[in-house]
Amino acid sequence: MGLTASPRLAVFAIWLIPALWSLNYLGARLSPGVVQPHTLALGRWLIVAGVLGFFCRKELWLHRSQIRQQWRQYLALGFAGMVACGAWVYAAARTSPAMNIALIYACSPVLISAGAAFWLHERLRWWQMTGFALAIAGVGHVVVKGQWLTLSQVQWVSGDFLVLLAAICWAVFALLQKHWPSPLSAFARLAVMSLAGCVLLLPFVAWEYSQPDKPKWSWLATELVLLVGLLPGIFAYTLYGWAQTVLGASRVGMAMYLAPLWAAVVSRVFLAEPLGWHHLVGALLILPGVALVQRSEKVDNHQSAIPDTTWLKPPST
Repeated sequence: MGLTASPRLAVFAIWLIPALWSLNYLGARLSPGVVQPHTLALGRWLIVAGVLGFFCRKELWLHRSQIRQQWRQYLALGFAGMVACGAWVYAAARTSPAMNIALIYACSPVLISAGAAFWLHERLRWWQMTGFALAIAGVGHVVVKGQWLTLSQVQWVSGDFLVLLAAICWAVFALLQKHWPSPLSAFARLAVMSLAGCVLLLPFVAWEYSQPDKPKWSWLATELVLLVGLLPGIFAYTLYGWAQTVLGASRVGMAMYLAPLWAAVVSRVFLAEPLGWHHLVGALLILPGVALVQRSEKVDNHQSAIPDTTWLKPPST
């Protein structure tokens, strides 16, 4: 049986995809002192742009005039998706544990739906608003480490706020893709956006290399770039797209609920980071909140439903 006709393999992919995503957290947490955040992001998106650009070269050449006309859009998408959601997350990993990053990033679909309601004027149902409140409460619980009664004693982690800002940028990234339609396929469009992100990352990389305390390039740095570029980048994205064609977007979307589970494994087993009760409580708030926001059903005996969110892609974790 061919790969494209194997539902069993697609179900296995639902479990494998978030495991691949979690490797990005591993690379991020191992990168301090080895490779600078913007340099790591540049390496990752150069791999994505190069590989996808090669396979989509005929399509990209066919639409070259449209790509040139929309260069400002691609720069905006490259900044939101590749600079903010790439380098900023790697910078946040200097202070934020992997589990914090995973849980805060898990609220991205909630932010996207909220943005669609306020910007694209899509209707929010009561259960979506409930889910939004739950998810935001969960993020807050993770950030304050569950110490609501002693906020003055909380040791704030700057990386948590940087990840939250990156999650907001990911929502902007997703909404802009819907607001700016493109004739390109998903893979070809990602190749162009990745290349645009690389162009924007270059000045930051040059600044990093001008610093006297920059780490020397090493084999470990090369391995980290290949890790985040190939596995959570190329392989996970391709696998996600293939599984969608077999099982449908809604079933494959369940992978995002498994992401914190795999992040916990990476955090504890590979990074020896402690997991606290605030992580568990945060997950119990964020994940049901995301499920409520993405819930779709007929309302008031009519065919209307909540806004279609199947166009949303998981974070480029």
